Amino acid sequence: MIRIGIIGCGGIANGKHLPSLATVENAEIVAFCDIIEERASKAREDYGSDAANVYTDYRELLNDENIEVVHVCTPNISHAEISIAAMEAGKHVMCEKPMAKTSIEAKAMIETMKKTGRKLTIGYQNRFRKDSQHLHMLCREGELGEIYNAKAHAIRRRAVPTWGVFLDEEAQGGGPLIDIGTHALDLTLWMMDNYKPKYVVGSAYHKLSQTENAANAWGPWNSNEFNVEDSAFGFVTMENGATIYLEASWALNSLEIGEAKTTLHGTKGGADMRDGLRINGEEHGLLFNKNVELETGGVDFYDGAGVNPADIEASQWIDCILNDTEPVVKPEEALVVTQILEAIYKSSQTGAPVYLNKVEEAETVLQTI
Repeated sequence: MIRIGIIGCGGIANGKHLPSLATVENAEIVAFCDIIEERASKAREDYGSDAANVYTDYRELLNDENIEVVHVCTPNISHAEISIAAMEAGKHVMCEKPMAKTSIEAKAMIETMKKTGRKLTIGYQNRFRKDSQHLHMLCREGELGEIYNAKAHAIRRRAVPTWGVFLDEEAQGGGPLIDIGTHALDLTLWMMDNYKPKYVVGSAYHKLSQTENAANAWGPWNSNEFNVEDSAFGFVTMENGATIYLEASWALNSLEIGEAKTTLHGTKGGADMRDGLRINGEEHGLLFNKNVELETGGVDFYDGAGVNPADIEASQWIDCILNDTEPVVKPEEALVVTQILEAIYKSSQTGAPVYLNKVEEAETVLQTI
């Protein structure tokens, strides 16, 4: 039985981590921490035993030597701080996406992982969807050939989260780009198996954020509190010449919407997630389009035994601890996602491309001084 502590008992903990861990036979949630004690107590009531502890300071939770794993479900600004402290306290860490607010923090997390020998993974549960798993298998088997161009989609027409700290740049590091764009980019890089970006050009916009009484999925936002971008777009050139276009928005005048989706263009074929999973290519001198049937139902009132991707994520994470194997989401991969997102923001601010290899060289020089 793996004993787990949850740090941050807000929306993402209750919406994903807690219910998913509850489905894992070898997982027991023994500690709940939140700066608002009532939230931690409510989480214990719903997912813990009477013997589970409640904390308002994560440091006290980390002092409990019985806890083997920590899930970090706090605002982005504290991901690195808490994850590093947890690994130094001997805990394995599942950190919610994005890995960190900055790439420097993300690198520090990896350094701590290597130093302590603890396991670290990031919450990119969209990798565990049926369409993602199938497409990833096709990519690994070479069905698409060399993937030299891709698009990462994270477009909402009007769905700005109005609760918590989503609109606070200081706490989150950004808006839709770092919130949902991170999922689309992670999927795309994973499919391409390419984690060597060369340079990035990007723009982040504040065009609709000041709209009063705006139409929105969760009701009008407060324009005075909306200090992150409402949309952002980036173009990434990889070291091998491959290119990626990333689009992310919470508010955009567009009828083409979709989150955590990717479009891939390869030398043997292409794929997209626009309308289910579609594969296209050429065969025997003719073009073909194939819609992949991901459900195995075929029976009235039954569409097949679907499994929640978050449940699969939780199960494989606990299994990798029990069996001492690597998690599906490797922190080195999540670091590249953070580097690219950070570069898009920087490019938008400076109006110039950001060369990631030059950044790496500069840091190496500084370390030797």
